[in-house]
Amino acid sequence: MLLLLAACASGTPEQTAGWSPNRIYAEAKDEMDASSYDKAIALLETLEGRAAGTPLAQQAQLDKAYAQYKNGARPEAIATLDRFMRLHPSSAALDYALYLKGVINFNDELGLFSFLSRQDLSERDQRAAKEAFESFSELVTRFPDSRYAADARARMRYTINMLAQNEVHVARYYYERGAYVAAINRAQQAITDYRDAPALEEALYILTQAYDKLGMADLREDSLRVLKKNYPESVYLTRGLQRPDKPWWQLW
Repeated sequence: MLLLLAACASGTPEQTAGWSPNRIYAEAKDEMDASSYDKAIALLETLEGRAAGTPLAQQAQLDKAYAQYKNGARPEAIATLDRFMRLHPSSAALDYALYLKGVINFNDELGLFSFLSRQDLSERDQRAAKEAFESFSELVTRFPDSRYAADARARMRYTINMLAQNEVHVARYYYERGAYVAAINRAQQAITDYRDAPALEEALYILTQAYDKLGMADLREDSLRVLKKNYPESVYLTRGLQRPDKPWWQLW
């Protein structure tokens, strides 16, 4: 029982009382490597207080955010990163903090096993996706040469496509229920906000059909002309709004 209690108390201030900051950090890294994130977080919090005002304390904050993220504590990880960026606005690691915040929100939206259920990601709440995009956008704007910038740009493109598809998903929902004006508004919103996204092909088709249902022939022809010009082999012209076999985001 005593051994068990001692093991559970790993990283407590009492246990680390005689340790140097470097030893605490080394122990925390070992716990992270072993996926013992609870123990790593406790050690890193101890290190933050023990090495306050030093670069090692800043590193401890960043590592704690990562450990919280890996431990499934997304809000706590975001809060840790926000605190780091507020306290250290000129830190050399600010680009990493922005990148990690973006990745946490990006992966929260993506969902670890969503591909198994074939859920269309555009049908989920888009708040996390928008927050991820904001972090990545700030990163590539402020630190265009950062080692994380290229991956951030790729994730931004993916997120834009997902946000556009969300607008089109809502437009399709309205169209299928006969709310043609609302469908037109959402399809136009997608076209205006998300240029060159793959979902705009469907947005244009929804416009043509909604205008047709409302008897607005001139606007229907204008939308159809734009659709045929930009997507001359559009499957929607022959298939209609039938869903494809694979969701747009599936890569395999």
